[in-house]
Amino acid sequence: MAGVREVDEELLDLIGRRMYERDEPGADLVRAMRRGGAPGTERVTMAQFNKALEEGVQAVPDAPPALVRFFAMVDDVPPWVDFELIERGAAVFRRFGRTANDVLLQLSLIGGYRFGGPAELLVATGGLSGATAMRRLGETETWAHALAQPGAMRRDGAGFRLTVHVRVMHALVNDRFENNGRWDAGEWGLPVNQSDQAGTLGLFNSTLLLGARVLGWYVSAEDSRAVMHLWKYVGWLLGVNEDWLFDTEREQNAFNYHILLAQDGQTAAGGDLSRAIVDGERRLRRGRLSSVRSAYARARLLSMLRYFLGRESLEDLRLPVTLPWAVPPVVAKNLVASLLLARSEPGRRRLERASAKFRQRRGAMLFDGDRHQVGALPL
Repeated sequence: MAGVREVDEELLDLIGRRMYERDEPGADLVRAMRRGGAPGTERVTMAQFNKALEEGVQAVPDAPPALVRFFAMVDDVPPWVDFELIERGAAVFRRFGRTANDVLLQLSLIGGYRFGGPAELLVATGGLSGATAMRRLGETETWAHALAQPGAMRRDGAGFRLTVHVRVMHALVNDRFENNGRWDAGEWGLPVNQSDQAGTLGLFNSTLLLGARVLGWYVSAEDSRAVMHLWKYVGWLLGVNEDWLFDTEREQNAFNYHILLAQDGQTAAGGDLSRAIVDGERRLRRGRLSSVRSAYARARLLSMLRYFLGRESLEDLRLPVTLPWAVPPVVAKNLVASLLLARSEPGRRRLERASAKFRQRRGAMLFDGDRHQVGALPL
């Protein structure tokens, strides 16, 4: 699919080297937030960061230099950014509705647990294990869906603010684990490194489009380009190397192929994380007949995982292997949605309303009635 005829050994070498590279602008800010940076460096407080994020760094009295440098960078929109194209990509993402959730959860997230490294970090942070699994999943979904709202990626939009928040969260996690003496950088690279970040971005753009297609959604070349452009800007805000931000699915898929070649084998962490999510479906409150509906949701998830990942991967993750019975109705529904409803303005509005209702119901379950939000910065 990516048109790869032979392995690019130089790219593989670069992927390996960038496993030991961090987001340096984020790291510079975090050093000032953690310890005040080098001797004589003014400390950045959480209140100052939050005010700069919400109102702009100019609203922070006597803003510390590290804070000024960071926001001067993220506020400087690259010349290649096309906000009209971003808005189109966001609208496509919204219309995907539940299909976006299915792909990002099943193919991107749980599919990614087949490889060691990032899974170990998630277990170490407690981010997706045990009773916290579904809430942490809700935080990720809250961020992803915030990006797709109208105007969200403008400077005053929620998508922009949450993406910068996530970038600083990544930098704080990397700083903590890079310096706590317990993370094996020789085995896994830096805790949050450039290669893993670029690989994760690929799970949200071209992998999302691939998964939507195999679930029956027709994606035009123009819509594909728009979704890729949305995530290209998101990737830039997250601090991914600009030479690893791609305009087309073909380029991204070729890169993703090499990322897969560079991955380590599965570890116990991947299975633990996968089972925490699959079993977490049983704990969600779904109103009337909650136990029956939760059992169905878990069975549906396992069925679609079989379709996306195959028997061998499910066995490796120590998950039950079932038949992909849930897939045909999803494919049929998506064919109607993308080939009929999405062709007219009333149909597109109907798809977006259905998507918004699904997100609201899903968020209410994942957060158990609490406010939908992303995690607090781990200072």
